[in-house]
Amino acid sequence: MQIVLPPEVEALVQRQLTSGKYQNAIAVILAGVKLLEQQEDIYQGRLQDLQQEARIGWEASERGEVVDGSAAMDQIRANVRSRYGVSDKT
Repeated sequence: MQIVLPPEVEALVQRQLTSGKYQNAIAVILAGVKLLEQQEDIYQGRLQDLQQEARIGWEASERGEVVDGSAAMDQIRANVRSRYGVSDKT
């Protein structure tokens, strides 16, 4: 497989080689691919967490365990005031 890199990517690869961190262009590219794999793993894990949280919220709403938005914000503000001693006045 042959890949033609845009000039800015070639410059990045060259900077990495010049820094001495990598022995050749393939090593630089492989490091980038490895980071991409890690990023995808993190994204997939976070997506699963969010899906689980959405299921929990949906099930709570099905049981009628919901609070309207203004009541929730009032509770959040009260918690912040209590925890940090913050006053309502600006």
